[in-house]
Order: sequence, then structure tokens, then C-alpha cells
Amino acid sequence: MEFSVTKSNGSLVQPSKPTPSTTLDLSRIDRLPVLRCNARTLHVFEAIGPLGVAQSTIREALSKALVPYYPLAGRLTSNGSNIDCTGDGVWFVEATANCSLKSVGYFEDVTSIPFNELLPPHPHETLGVDPLVLMQVTEFEGDGFVMGLTFCHTICDGLGAAQFLNAISEFARGIDPLTITPVWQRDFIPQPQLTSPSNLQLPPNFVFPDYNLVQTNIDIPLHHITDLKNKFIEENKVVHCSSFEIVAAILWKNRTHAIGLGPESRTMKLVFFANCRPLVEPPLPKGFYGNCFFPVTITTSSDILTQASLDEVVKMIQEAKARLPEEFAHWVNVNELNGLKTEDPFAPPLGYDTLFVSEWGRLGFNQVDYGNGPPVHVVPMQGSAIIPVAIVGMLPRPNKGVRLMTWCVQKDHLEPFLESIATIAQ
Repeated sequence: MEFSVTKSNGSLVQPSKPTPSTTLDLSRIDRLPVLRCNARTLHVFEAIGPLGVAQSTIREALSKALVPYYPLAGRLTSNGSNIDCTGDGVWFVEATANCSLKSVGYFEDVTSIPFNELLPPHPHETLGVDPLVLMQVTEFEGDGFVMGLTFCHTICDGLGAAQFLNAISEFARGIDPLTITPVWQRDFIPQPQLTSPSNLQLPPNFVFPDYNLVQTNIDIPLHHITDLKNKFIEENKVVHCSSFEIVAAILWKNRTHAIGLGPESRTMKLVFFANCRPLVEPPLPKGFYGNCFFPVTITTSSDILTQASLDEVVKMIQEAKARLPEEFAHWVNVNELNGLKTEDPFAPPLGYDTLFVSEWGRLGFNQVDYGNGPPVHVVPMQGSAIIPVAIVGMLPRPNKGVRLMTWCVQKDHLEPFLESIATIAQ
């Protein structure tokens, strides 16, 4: 039997109580044009009751959560600088699948997931509405459901989006008041007097490639990562090494080796995004759910990277993280007066030589619980076919370790990449 999903027409879920009708300013980071995009994810859960219970429970809890999180029920203004708190609501689609989750392996094989079936269709073309959040709850025959989520990045980063989902899940479990009270506070960074558009930049004379980056997933058990971390700490006489640092170093080094850049050394960049909430003065409160991150960029030559040991690459990453407070403070204090411009850290050059890595394991998505435990796993959707990206997530429950979900090599380089990294992943 061919897998199929039947979807409702969708409707707007509004706050369950009256909410303020006002216009709220977005922060300097929120307003970055590069964030005028939607992040799309799938969240796979075991059943919380008979068919229909997940949809009704989440819809009701969503409506309650939109009272304290009322800006999410509003709309982005045309200039991208404000949120009109209209209370119009979040788009919600109910759907049913013609099989059980078990029969599709709980979508553990990410490459086989029919994303379009499980993500909500956008109502802009049919109804002319543009919600900040779109949600589809697809119930499977008796054993679980998948929440397909589309989230406007302008209003939340990953930590903020996970905070909102955890609020919905608390209401679903009857927890009221919420454990964390949401805080808007988007004035934590002064706006520069003169701004220039920030966006992901293409290198000079960039030609769009005629290939598509292919997806592959690499599972690394927890004990392998722990062994590598302990080895690094012991040999380098340091007190800490994170799983992200180990995995990012493995990925960057082995990818560079596998893609075979030719006889001439090339400039390679690694970019990842660090949470800057603790760096704001005074520190942002716990309930803040806006964008507050800064890109950490590491630049070196392909020769150095391929010849370096894993420990040396980890040290590059740690040194770059150590520079974060200074670089973030410099960016905060930059005022582009009289046409004076500085290099935009939020606009690293695009191309095959720049690898973006994002850490998802600590955002909070894997703690969401609608009544029968946290998700089996959380799956991001590929954002671009030409921007090399890797996401460091968690292995599907009950396994422990890292699932590296990547779109970072073209087809010709996939086999050498997997061969290069195989000894670590096994």
C-alpha cells in the first residue's frame, strides 16, 4: 500500500483569551534580512491517546499558549521591523496517514521521509494570510503522530521556538501556570544609526552550481564521542571538550579531505551560530524567546585543514569560541556613521568552501512532551540545495549519541566523504 496523507483545509487557531492589540519592535538581530525565512521541522511522537486525541489536545493547548505568546499570533510588518499583534492566529492543519508509524519505521530513515506530506501547506496563495507559525499534526493508525512545523525565523531562534513548543506541551499536560514565563525584551541591542542590508553573500563572480547537495546521515554512538572527548582532554591537559566541538572537527576535516579541492590550496570556512544570551549586559532573562545568536567563523587553508590532526582542528574551534565575547561586543557597538562600514559577520560568503554547522541537541526540542514522553526524534528539512549545511542532532530514542544530518557534499563526493568519516562513525 502506498503511503498517503489526507489533510484538512486548515484553520487559524487564535489565543483562547483576549490579548493586547499593539505593535512591538523587533530586535537588531530579528531584523536581519537573512532571517526572513521559514525553518521547517518534523517532530515524531508516540501516541498520547486514540485517534483524534493528539490533534484536539494540541490545538487546545496551542490556543492557551498563544495568550502569553500573543506576538506569535500576530503578523510581520512589510518592512520586517515590527510585529503587529493582531491576534489573527497560527495556521493549524489536521491530517491522517493511511498506516502506522511503526510500518514506516518511525521515519528513522530520514532520506525516505515525504516532507511535503507531513508539513502544512502555506495558506498565503489560497487565502492571502501569512502566519508566523504553521503547524500540521498528522495522526497515524494507533501508534503516534508527527508534528510538521514551519516557523518564521524573524521572531524566534531555535531556543525560542523550542521554548514555545514546551509551553504548548505543558498546557497539554495540564501544567498551568507555565514553568517559564515568556519575555519579549527586544531592545537589548541598540539599533545602529545607519544600517546596510545583511544577507548571505555570494562570492565574487559566483556561478550557481549545476549540482544539488545530497543528504546523508551519520550516526555516532555516545561512547565513541565520550572516548574522543576524554582522549582530547587527557592529551591536551584541558578541563573541557564538548561533543559539538568533536563532531564539528570530524566533519570539517573529513569533508575537506573528501571533496578533493585540487592541487591548489583553497580558503575554507566553518561557520556555526552561538547563543549570546549570557553575553548581553545585563544578561537576558530566562524567558526571552527572540533571536540572540552570533556567527562564529573559522578560516584556514585546505592544506592546513587536511594535514591537521583532529585535536588541532578541535583547538581551532575552541579558540574561535573563546573570541566570541569580544567579537559579539564589537558588533553590538558598531555604528555605521558617515558611510563607514565593517565586514558583516552575518553575511559569510556562500559557496562549496563554506560549511555551516548547527547544533540542535541542546535547543530543547527533544524535551517537548505532550503526554507520552519526548519525541522519538526531530528532523530538520533541507533549506538549500547549494549551501553546505550539517545539523548536529540526537539519535532517535532510545539510542544515545549524535545523528549528523548533512547536506554538505555533491553526489560525486558522497562516497569518499562517507569512507573518510566511517572509522569515526562506526
